[in-house]
Amino acid sequence: MSQYFKNAATRETLWNPATRVAQLFFRMTEALTPLADRPCGIVDLEYDEYAVDIEAYADFVDALVTRYLASNHTILKGMLGGYLPPAIAMVSRSGRTVAALTASIERSNEAISLNVDAFDPPAEQRVLIEAAAQAERSMPL
Repeated sequence: MSQYFKNAATRETLWNPATRVAQLFFRMTEALTPLADRPCGIVDLEYDEYAVDIEAYADFVDALVTRYLASNHTILKGMLGGYLPPAIAMVSRSGRTVAALTASIERSNEAISLNVDAFDPPAEQRVLIEAAAQAERSMPL
């Protein structure tokens, strides 16, 4: 069985993962909403389908990518690192871009690690872009 993530405006399928994967992705999206500090734009229609307000979702993903790139916190990056590639791929499939993947990023004063000083947003932007491309190749429509 599978479930659909569909663009709410066009009904275009953005992703058709297995049911458990879809449910986990949606729950992770809900859990990350406070971190993004904006609505996620995905609604569970409860019949094997999720409606994606792609404008809101693209803004949500951009906020998470910005937080990811602005932080040097290894654990935060590890937790977000599993979610962001398929999220970026869904935004890409909608024809939108994630601005933070090409923007200049300044270091955040939140969620920082005092033990690590790794801060290289341009390198991490390239890694996220490649990870999203790899994820997209394995995401059924």
